[in-house]
Amino acid sequence: MPFVTFETIHRAILAAEGGQVSFRLADMWLKMGPFARAIAGVLAVMSVYSLAVMAERLVAYARAGKASRLFAARLGELLPAGKYQEAADLAKALGRGHLTRVLGLALEEWERGRRARETAELDVVAAVNRSIERSSIRTIADLRRGLGALATIGSTAPFVGLLGTVAGIMSAFEAMAATGSGGLASVSAGIAEALVTTAFGLLVAIPAVMMFNHLTGRVEDMEVDINDAATELVDHFIKQEQAAGGKPAPARSSAER
Repeated sequence: MPFVTFETIHRAILAAEGGQVSFRLADMWLKMGPFARAIAGVLAVMSVYSLAVMAERLVAYARAGKASRLFAARLGELLPAGKYQEAADLAKALGRGHLTRVLGLALEEWERGRRARETAELDVVAAVNRSIERSSIRTIADLRRGLGALATIGSTAPFVGLLGTVAGIMSAFEAMAATGSGGLASVSAGIAEALVTTAFGLLVAIPAVMMFNHLTGRVEDMEVDINDAATELVDHFIKQEQAAGGKPAPARSSAER
């Protein structure tokens, strides 16, 4: 016995009732009402925006990772040699990395503190801790830019599509009531057109949710890198203070805790 699909049964019912319905997306779009078209337009805008956020964030994270790797490799050579200003200048030159932004400001604060301590008493390590804490908050906030909108699109797109579906089904049953016909052919076309918006909403939401989870994981990895690198840099400065006969700051930055 040959396999019979729902589509085959549906077409047989339509043929028996004399219905001629096209299920191509172009034909459904032409038959959609103004409200369904408005819903489809909203979903199209959400889709384009989410794709733009995904592309921009992926490029930004790739650049940040590359710049941070280059800076970390050079920093391992500059710190033992005491070339702090050169390391700070390198961070400015690279610029886009998450490590360059946080550690670069810390190195600049260290150099300013060392010069200021020649004329006044100053806890340089504590100042570096505060600089790291401020720059870490700003850097992580910038890394998360756009992810909130991506999460919103992923969570609301199915409901936007469902709104179009509910409105379409209501219109289909209103048409059935107006004509007085109760056959499947009288409502199947309207219901099929209405379900298109739900399908569109899911197509928008699924990639958005998947990419949001992926990008959030990338941000968390970069946050760990920032905390580890900042802790190592502060430890290096504390050892420098101890070697110079100074007293290290008892306070620890949020990156070290």
